[in-house]
Amino acid sequence: MRAAIGVDLGGTKTAVGLVTEGGVVLARASAPTPASNGPGAVLDTVVSLARAVIGGAEVDTIVSGCGVGAAGVIDSELGVVTSATDSLPGWAGTRVRDVLAAELELPVAVVNDVHAHALGEALHGAGAGSGTVLMIAAGTGVGGALVVDGRVHAGRRGVSGHFGHVSSIEADGRPCTCGGAGHLEAVASGPAMCAVYRERSGDPTVTDGREVVRRAEAGDPHGQASVALAGRALGRTIGGLVNALDPDVVIVGGGLAAAGELWWAALRDGVDSERMALLADTPIVGAALGADAAIVGAAALVIQAGGEGLA
Repeated sequence: MRAAIGVDLGGTKTAVGLVTEGGVVLARASAPTPASNGPGAVLDTVVSLARAVIGGAEVDTIVSGCGVGAAGVIDSELGVVTSATDSLPGWAGTRVRDVLAAELELPVAVVNDVHAHALGEALHGAGAGSGTVLMIAAGTGVGGALVVDGRVHAGRRGVSGHFGHVSSIEADGRPCTCGGAGHLEAVASGPAMCAVYRERSGDPTVTDGREVVRRAEAGDPHGQASVALAGRALGRTIGGLVNALDPDVVIVGGGLAAAGELWWAALRDGVDSERMALLADTPIVGAALGADAAIVGAAALVIQAGGEGLA
């Protein structure tokens, strides 16, 4: 049996799985990401976890390589992190592919973690069988990817999919995490939804989006308005993207996808207010693979390539 290692490397947690060609996760291992200890410690953790899942594989399993979905902007051709946030200090400039290839003695491919998530859903999740898949992930931030014929469109510099940094009417004037203002992420992310709730309610103690959702479901009008605003703003942007890209399906994932029917209803209303009538039948569906999506997508990079052209 052929399989590949898939790695979901985030700022707080690193998860590794052994994945078959059909997208089945045979084994998993995870650990906190030692971000504060520097890139070397982060990659040591990946190596340790990868060796653990390889060691637990059946004797007839052929491990063809290691795919990594990593936080930050990734130069996939070189396997290098070109830009990263402070959640992983010193991460920018890290040669992820070369280090892991040398340590694991396997071919290695590296992409952005959200791109890996989208690829997993497109190939083996809610987008399976579709030619063009638009993935949107809304949680701490807002991102996503376009997957065409099983390949992620990463863009010239690997930045494609930063949908949270497009303009949004609902976010007008609101400061964004990127330093700009009026971007979707400033109103449609989990932290932004909390900020809107604090402004509306005057309660400065709410810092968790789940609490806003809980209060909304309990009938709190400020919670309901905050959840609906986040959902509608995201939906309007999705509607515009549907008009521009005409995908076969739109998959919505991330932490806010669990925000309940109020959020989903607002999102669908937002989509319908923007998309062309000809595209009214474009499916808008929830993600299917959960926490395994990025692992499955990262492994698929290696499985698709068959080890060719990888370090």
